[in-house]
Amino acid sequence: MSSSAIPDTHLAAWRAVLNAQTSVVAHAEDALAAAELPPLAWYDVLWAIRRAPARRVRMAELAASLTISRGGLTKLADRLENAGLIRREPAQDDGRGLFAVLTAEGNTLLRRMWPVYSRALRETFVSTITKDEAAVIAAALGRVNDPRGYATLTSRSQDRR
Repeated sequence: MSSSAIPDTHLAAWRAVLNAQTSVVAHAEDALAAAELPPLAWYDVLWAIRRAPARRVRMAELAASLTISRGGLTKLADRLENAGLIRREPAQDDGRGLFAVLTAEGNTLLRRMWPVYSRALRETFVSTITKDEAAVIAAALGRVNDPRGYATLTSRSQDRR
C-alpha cells in the first residue's frame, strides 16, 4: 500500500462520520427553526461560554474551541451581543484581547433551546446508537481530536515495525 492510500474501511468510516454529522445537524436545525429558536451555531457559542469558568472566555479561545473561523465568530458574536445574549469585555491584561461573557438572557435562551436540541439528538443519534457503540465512537474520535493520543498511536505503530 502506498503512503497516500487509505484503507476502504477508514474511508467508509470517515464518510459515515461526515454524513451522520450533516444529518443530525440538519435535523436539529429544522427542530430549532420549527420552535422559532435561533440556529444551532448560536447554541454552540452560548454553550461554550456557559461551560467556561465564570461563564466568560477569551474570543480567541472560543474560536479555537468551535468549528468556526475567527471572522465568522466575530460576526456571530456581533449578532449575539446585539440580541443581548453575550457581552464583550476587554481583557485587563491585554489591550487587544476580548472576553465573551454570557448574559442572563443568553443563559435563558440556552435553557429554551436545550429541550428542542436534545429531542433532536435523541431522535437521530441516541435512538440509533447503543451505549456501547457510543463509548467506542467517543473513544475513537477522542483520539482523533487529541494530538497526544495521535502521538501515542503513532509511536505504538512505529514500535511494531
